[in-house]
Amino acid sequence: MNKDIKIIGSGFSALAASCYLAQQGNSVTIYEKNSTIGGRARQLKRDGFTFDMGPSWYWMPDVFERFFGDFNKKPSDYYELIKLSPAYRVYYGINDFISIADNLVEIIKTFETIEEGSGKVLAKFMAEAKSNYDIAIKDLVYRPGVSALELITTETALKVGQFFSTISKDVRKKFKNQRLIQILEFPVLFLGAKPSDTPSFYSFMNYADFGMGTWHPKSGMYDVVRGMELLALELGVKFETNSNIEKIVVENKKAVALQIEGKRIYADIILSGADYHHTETLLDTEYRAYSEKYWESKTFAPSSLLFYVGFNKKIENISHHALFFDVDFNQHAKDIYDEPKWPENPLFYANFPSITDKTAAPEGMESGFFLIPLAPGIEDTPELRETYFEKIISRFETLTKQNIKENIIFKESFCKLDFEEVYNSYKGNAYGMANTLLQTAFLRPKLKSNKVKSLYFTGQLTVPGPGVPPALISGKLVADLIKKHS
Repeated sequence: MNKDIKIIGSGFSALAASCYLAQQGNSVTIYEKNSTIGGRARQLKRDGFTFDMGPSWYWMPDVFERFFGDFNKKPSDYYELIKLSPAYRVYYGINDFISIADNLVEIIKTFETIEEGSGKVLAKFMAEAKSNYDIAIKDLVYRPGVSALELITTETALKVGQFFSTISKDVRKKFKNQRLIQILEFPVLFLGAKPSDTPSFYSFMNYADFGMGTWHPKSGMYDVVRGMELLALELGVKFETNSNIEKIVVENKKAVALQIEGKRIYADIILSGADYHHTETLLDTEYRAYSEKYWESKTFAPSSLLFYVGFNKKIENISHHALFFDVDFNQHAKDIYDEPKWPENPLFYANFPSITDKTAAPEGMESGFFLIPLAPGIEDTPELRETYFEKIISRFETLTKQNIKENIIFKESFCKLDFEEVYNSYKGNAYGMANTLLQTAFLRPKLKSNKVKSLYFTGQLTVPGPGVPPALISGKLVADLIKKHS
């Protein structure tokens, strides 16, 4: 029998789940606390400028193709993709950067010019990374994290050693040049943990980077949100924005309703795509599967200090995506994970979408998005935000040999306190729970509540983990689980 399903939140995982659940014939309604949908992938518009507020990297295009393919659609039915060339630049000093090409052949040549012999080593490393990608992204991550047995296959048995070594150890055995090491360690930061804490098997992220390239939806990542919304609407999903959930009502150990502005909205099944920890606070204490002590014990991905900046001129000597590694990479990682504090000299990322998308800024101007990764739960004040903007903009000017401060029309910031207020994010984290060895697959919070019937979860704190492609997969996994148990 088809069910009446209410979904909390409208991020990528919730949108994906809504499509699968509606396809099954269920009546599906999404409730979003904010005025627009998309969760962390919302959009900011100001004075003719447009910014993606969260995710800005489009990796693993095959996952998006698989998602839309499940509905006999293609991404191109909803949005246009542009492959970035170069994919990104990594800056180390004044006009001193490495460009990462849009194809592996050119990247191998780049490595060889920096460290003799490293081109052949990279080719071999990438073959292994592709093998891991084929096992992980095409198979393992589409398992619901119910049992450890999900990870035991003929293919993983042959790679068991890679689960007990780390990306950092593996890369440093193969490469000596620190710049190349940093470039190869960078992609696993999307998983929310230090390379020294991330299993070697996760080298599949390097294949996602070098092997598949970096793409950009023509008008930004919000194109994907719009595309998924349109698909959901075509399937009959309903949307209710400005709908803050006050409580999940449980009767006889079964989730029966959502409470919004004191009113109960009944449902056969409730699915939360909101922050997992926050969702459990909507339950009475006896129905929570995970204690505060549990959450405190987990390794969370970083929070971030974000700036959305409008410039009244075009920016020079820059690429669409740029990483600034001109300071100590390891020290900043320690400041996030080991001894949480504001980094004295932060690494940062800059993104200028208007280089690729002419609608992102008025003609002759530039939209800039800047990000500093920070420890979750850190102090957040207007004074600290301003101090760190000054730090990174001054370094940016020096490294790219130009003055841009006087060309700033406006800037808006978003940090830990905003993540908490806008997304109910635990400790203001930006990316969810890190994918360390002891927080992988069946060791992550479950998709199905083990204390409350008819209550399910999806998103970056559950299976399979952080990132936009995993969020799409999480939506599919939970929809399959709901079908199985209802």
